[in-house]
Amino acid sequence: MRRAAPDDGAPTSPAPAPDSLGWSLLLAARALTQVRAGKSLGEALLALAQEPPAARAAAQDVAYGVLRRYAWGEFILGRLMSKPLTHPETEALLLGALYRLDSRPDSTPMVVDQAVAAAGELAGGVFKGLVNGVLRNFLRQRESLLAALADDDVAHHHYPRWWLSRLRRAYRDDWPAIVAAGNQPPPMTLRVNQRRGSVADYVARLAAAGLAARPVGAHGLILHKPVAVDALPGFFDGLVSVQDAGAQRAAELLAPMPGARVLDACAAPGGKTAHLLERADLDLLALDIDAARAQRIEGNLRRLGLHAQVMVADCNAVDRWWDGRPFDAILADVPCSASGVVRRHPDIKSLRRESDIRRFTHAQAAILDALWPLLKAGGTLLYATCSVFPEENSAQIDAFRVRQPGVERLLQEQLVPQDDNDGFYYALLRKAD
Repeated sequence: MRRAAPDDGAPTSPAPAPDSLGWSLLLAARALTQVRAGKSLGEALLALAQEPPAARAAAQDVAYGVLRRYAWGEFILGRLMSKPLTHPETEALLLGALYRLDSRPDSTPMVVDQAVAAAGELAGGVFKGLVNGVLRNFLRQRESLLAALADDDVAHHHYPRWWLSRLRRAYRDDWPAIVAAGNQPPPMTLRVNQRRGSVADYVARLAAAGLAARPVGAHGLILHKPVAVDALPGFFDGLVSVQDAGAQRAAELLAPMPGARVLDACAAPGGKTAHLLERADLDLLALDIDAARAQRIEGNLRRLGLHAQVMVADCNAVDRWWDGRPFDAILADVPCSASGVVRRHPDIKSLRRESDIRRFTHAQAAILDALWPLLKAGGTLLYATCSVFPEENSAQIDAFRVRQPGVERLLQEQLVPQDDNDGFYYALLRKAD
């Protein structure tokens, strides 16, 4: 395409109203620009907190859609423009508009018009003509562009090339299904607080509120349609929490006995801590290195009517927080690539680098080595990640067992993203008597 002059062919569009699609595209562009500069999508969306709810929801939908389709929009722009655009927010606006045009083809004229209006709010409006020209050329060339995209591995599968290579090596037959699942919006899964009622009881309460769900796991429910938490009956009274079915496996696998002394070493935001306490009365210490995130643990426990000792500390700096009393059970939910939860956090595709895997494996090994001496003889440690990469999972545990004598692996479980759950890895380790 010929690169348009700043005002070449630009329609005269009024500034977008706060309740318009143009305003939502503008908000999404600003959030996407922050992600491309290194911020998480969660952080970027915080800036939209004061926006009208409808505009915020629409902007979030666009931002998630663009990031979930990693490299798709960039491929299209690369074919439509003779050289890269040097204004990041306008490029992000184009990515959002292309996503809307492809995902909502019934609203094509409105999307183009509103994107041009949004462009009028960026860089003094000098790119309005460019935005108009690019989007109209996409509509004219759409079929040929999409056909060409099928031959580009990265843009077609929506993952970085290094990520695809690792999945192909680790999951020779299953990697296409893992990729496809990771590109879909996640289900909304609930965990019923078994101290407050049964799964059947809560299904009945949902039905009375006009919400349908199906059971998953021991205490989980998957809603047929996601809703805001304030629409969930009894949410603020602690009847239920939002937690993926795969994440719920942690408390089920560790399963400490009532009265046990338990450490949750990387506990924030507290979902697994709470689940452990819902299952049994425990002497539980929840650690997290981040003070703000530790407050979220306390807030979740208050809502659920549960109690634990919450401490802000680096679990590796044992001499700064450990009182010398060994633990019966330890949950080590370690920092990782988060490659198993990418459908919930699609910005990970843009933010993560292959070199990060080595950094994570070093941190994971350090945590294992620091926590193992704190476990009683005969006690159990559950190593957990939300990763699908073997280097962080089974290979990490194999290396730990070589370094550390007296480690018995009772079980290991690798979950991959699918309809019912995200991707998680668990290894339950026992310390020799």
